Amino acid sequence: MRTIYKYQCLEMDNFTIEMPTGSHILTVQMQRGEPCIWAIVDPDAFPEQRHFQLFGTGHPIDGIGRYIGTFQLMGGNLVFHLFEV
Repeated sequence: MRTIYKYQCLEMDNFTIEMPTGSHILTVQMQRGEPCIWAIVDPDAFPEQRHFQLFGTGHPIDGIGRYIGTFQLMGGNLVFHLFEV
């Protein structure tokens, strides 16, 4: 049965998360001061490694992948944009 799971973005640069194959990412947002990714997953599906990269506003972005979303830290003083690469 498909379920919505939450994954924390533990790194603030490049990072990898293991998710069930075929997972559909819904959004990235802040929760209790931490950036998190929510995805629709099939918990019984074989796991795969998904690779992500964060870019700050004004930073160069070379070879970006699929845009996931944007979130803010420190009351909006820092803005990051998440891509799956």
